[in-house]
Amino acid sequence: MTDAEDRTRVDKWLWAARFFKTRALAAEAIAGGKVQVNGERVKRAKPLQVGDEVRIRLGPYEHRVVVRELSSQRGPATRAMELYEERPESRQAREALALQMKTLHAAFLPGRGRPTKKDRREISRFKGREK
Repeated sequence: MTDAEDRTRVDKWLWAARFFKTRALAAEAIAGGKVQVNGERVKRAKPLQVGDEVRIRLGPYEHRVVVRELSSQRGPATRAMELYEERPESRQAREALALQMKTLHAAFLPGRGRPTKKDRREISRFKGREK
């Protein structure tokens, strides 16, 4: 393996590992500080190596993965999952957050909207401004 083959740009790897649909989205996330390599904020051209720990924030979820293989070509999802190994605590935290968000959504019941004319009359009667 040559030096060029054992290093891949962060944005290319994130795209190849299917964390982002396009390299432009990966570059935008890196520039926005949503991606860290070995605990440090990086630029998109930073070369990754096997064994690097990458933290990726996608919406409310955070992925902590260890780079197992390098690839600058996007392939099927099964191949993309071979490029990294997710930390067990990262997976548990994501699953707990997903469950929390799911239960929160089920508990939230939106209001009925604007009061109808009948509701406004009842409110007026209650406040003592009966018409």
